[in-house]
Amino acid sequence: MKDENILVVRRELIERIGMFQGLCFDVERYLPALLARENNFFTPRAPAETNPSLKQIIPYVLIVHGDSVFHYVRGKKSGEQRLVAKGSVGIGGHMNDGDEGLFSLDYDAYNTAVQREVAEEMFIETPYTNHVVALLNDDSNDVGKVHLGVVHIFRLASDAAHKRESVITEAGFVPIAELRQRRDALETWSQFCIDGIDTLLAAAK
Repeated sequence: MKDENILVVRRELIERIGMFQGLCFDVERYLPALLARENNFFTPRAPAETNPSLKQIIPYVLIVHGDSVFHYVRGKKSGEQRLVAKGSVGIGGHMNDGDEGLFSLDYDAYNTAVQREVAEEMFIETPYTNHVVALLNDDSNDVGKVHLGVVHIFRLASDAAHKRESVITEAGFVPIAELRQRRDALETWSQFCIDGIDTLLAAAK
């Protein structure tokens, strides 16, 4: 089976701009450089998963309605086995070259890929706004060392959204107050997002 080709940047690019841990709200400092065609490229996923000199670009979309955020648990057939059984508030995944045969990705192509990625995992049957609100990095564990999150807020007009993929289990909107109580059961990226949820939501207004 042919290995999936996924979008990456070199860690040294982020280090030149300024490495960070957790959420970074200075999106304009990083995102234009990450999505400049000369700075990103597609590479086979398998070796990238154990190569911390590369950072895989991962859109991490929080789907919000009112004071609730869509939450799910990653099932056993999840593409990232290291996160199975963890709760998550982030929808999204790897940017891949799909059928386009691209060598890199610019901002418009990235946004199109984000919409496609979310549509593969979710049915959203209501108008929504899409805001990029933060970047997310966690070098404290093996999964985080090879990934870099781009945090989006999809703010929905109603709660007409539900899962499409079978690997998403126990899915539904959960009040933010309850998610704070569930923090320890969440994957680390979701912990960062719930800890910073007030700032994330403010940035999406």
